[in-house]
Amino acid sequence: VQLQASGGGLVQAGDSLGPSCIGSGRIFNNDAMAWFRQAPGKEREFVAAISWTADTYYEDSVKGRFTIARDSAKNTVSLKMNSLKPEDTAVYYCATGRTFVATLDFEYDYWGQGTLVTVSS
Repeated sequence: VQLQASGGGLVQAGDSLGPSCIGSGRIFNNDAMAWFRQAPGKEREFVAAISWTADTYYEDSVKGRFTIARDSAKNTVSLKMNSLKPEDTAVYYCATGRTFVATLDFEYDYWGQGTLVTVSS
């Protein structure tokens, strides 16, 4: 099972990015999928998640700015990030491998390698 994340980059504050993650080796239709991030010197934190029924959940600081979506036919999950702030700078990881949404990283079995998002002020 592999998750491949891509779509990070260097942007200015206020810009948008849309990283995505594609899975292989397993069908994730009945799994929750999530994004976490880890800023330099900080612990990994929950960002957003989407259930297999497409219910969405967000960390408070990204509500209204980020949108998580999934395409079950393509085994992908994406994170549309608008109005980016310097504090959004982090490595973003996709995760899956459980039926129900969770906000703690140890509850997910499969992880992508991460994609770096850098937001300059």
